[in-house]
Amino acid sequence: MADKDYYDTLGVKKNASDSEIKKSYRKLAMKFHPDKNKGDSSAEKKFKEINEAYDVLKDPQKKSSYDQFGHEAFKQGGQGGFQQQGFGDFSSGFGDIFEEFFGSGFGQSNNQRRPQRGSDIRYNMTLSLKEAFEGKKTSINIPSAVNCDSCKGSGGAGGAKPSTCSTCNGYGKVRSSSGFFTVERTCSTCGGAGESIRNPCIKCSGTGLINKQKTISVNIPHGVDEGTRIRVSGEGQRGQRGASAGDLYIFISVSHEKFFQREEDDIYCQIPVSIITAILGGEINVPTIDGKKAILQIPQGTQSSQQFRLKGKGMSILRQAINKRGDMYVEIVVEIPVNLTKKQKNILKEFQEEGGTDNTHNPQSQGFFDKIKKTWRDFS
Repeated sequence: MADKDYYDTLGVKKNASDSEIKKSYRKLAMKFHPDKNKGDSSAEKKFKEINEAYDVLKDPQKKSSYDQFGHEAFKQGGQGGFQQQGFGDFSSGFGDIFEEFFGSGFGQSNNQRRPQRGSDIRYNMTLSLKEAFEGKKTSINIPSAVNCDSCKGSGGAGGAKPSTCSTCNGYGKVRSSSGFFTVERTCSTCGGAGESIRNPCIKCSGTGLINKQKTISVNIPHGVDEGTRIRVSGEGQRGQRGASAGDLYIFISVSHEKFFQREEDDIYCQIPVSIITAILGGEINVPTIDGKKAILQIPQGTQSSQQFRLKGKGMSILRQAINKRGDMYVEIVVEIPVNLTKKQKNILKEFQEEGGTDNTHNPQSQGFFDKIKKTWRDFS
């Protein structure tokens, strides 16, 4: 199902002013509030939808992202793998209503509304098992709000600086008295900023910010595993009016390999061995995750599925030295030869005639038939 347009949800046009958006939101929030529609699941759903829409459209930075990218701006994997980390809970938007009716006790207590910290960004990255072993230095593209080049980040046309709001005198709030009560409300002229822009920049709509793709270099440490989260401080969305930027979170996925299987810091693999090597013993070369080879001694009489450990040949360990590694476990798979020549078949027949297939030469078979005999005795 397609995502609902936030402007349609609030019943406003795309070029609606902040006050028009806020007015429509207040009206709908009062209408569909759960306290007024107890037991009505459709009203509760509608209430959540209008709060989600208002949370985006009331924020200049989120609104700008939405106008440019639509819902993809806030979805996992949108615009190059990033995801803006949520909208916050809808009570923050509904709190604006209580603040307007009942004063600052329900909202900000400071003399001026604090600038909002920038949103966090999520980026999903998939690595091969070898890249997870070695670590990786790479560059990624993420969306970023940068200073508008037209107004130099001031929000005013031609770079004009904001002026002190004449309605609230820079306080961000206005007070009105009625009898014994004094009501303090957020200034509708400046939105609580204490400053106003008389002639907004056309390019950034007065926000001082525009959206652009930003390329940054990141270092993925060796030893990362599925679900590892890497935080890059200050590389999220820029904050409003000089507030701190959010953070970038890189979530790691590790692709599956056909040959190597990982379990925490250990590596498991299967190696085929000829029946002659399994019977007589010998040496084999085993490929390792670091691209090298290790020598494994195969003792005489090695059975299929038997495991051998190569100490220190597994995965590198996160937050440890690169030479600090887990172990590698090699499972032997004894190969049965096919397409034998007549001479080879005769040799095997001679081996059989010499008693080469009795249980004294096959310890697993001997153990198996011993168990069967015991089972028969138990039933007799």
